Amino acid sequence: MDLQDRILGHFLESIETKQKAAGDLVAVIQMAGETMVGSLLNDGKILSCGNGGSAGDAQHFSAELLNRFEKERPGLPAIAITTDSSTLTAIANDYSYNEIFSKQVSALGQSNDVLLAISTSGNSANVMEAMKAAHERDMKIVALTGRDGGAMADLLSAEDIEIRVPADRTARIQEVHLVVIHCLCDYIDTKLFGGDDA
Repeated sequence: MDLQDRILGHFLESIETKQKAAGDLVAVIQMAGETMVGSLLNDGKILSCGNGGSAGDAQHFSAELLNRFEKERPGLPAIAITTDSSTLTAIANDYSYNEIFSKQVSALGQSNDVLLAISTSGNSANVMEAMKAAHERDMKIVALTGRDGGAMADLLSAEDIEIRVPADRTARIQEVHLVVIHCLCDYIDTKLFGGDDA
């Protein structure tokens, strides 16, 4: 096996997946961006969650909003509910790992807020519980998924938005999720603070 060819294969497969996603996802990313902008303009905030690499993506997204993405601007309200180890372990120990996000959504979520729910498989039980809690709080959901959308797709209401990456391989789905997150950050900044040519 030529390991350089294997490395090259990762790049080529990533490029192919991103090209397919670009054809499929632009309009739905815009819809998700509008949902988030609407929330922020109405004193809402964006809560985000996921497991493993998706937890990292949730934290990346909230950091870009709270601090800044590419332009100087005021911080925007976003919370990654994946980060507080005391809260996460208390809920997992006292109740269930499946409730680590949902209990936080129930406590922190308001009707103008958005939940960014991230799962490459679409089958993460604790993310799905967070989605149910978000609906109970009259929040809208933006779901980042892959493959066939998993069970998460069935939990979405008509006002929710699913951004489903057209791929089956976890690494490729995660790579596109990161591009989507950057697109959302740029969309929010451009709508709220103007583009480079504004």
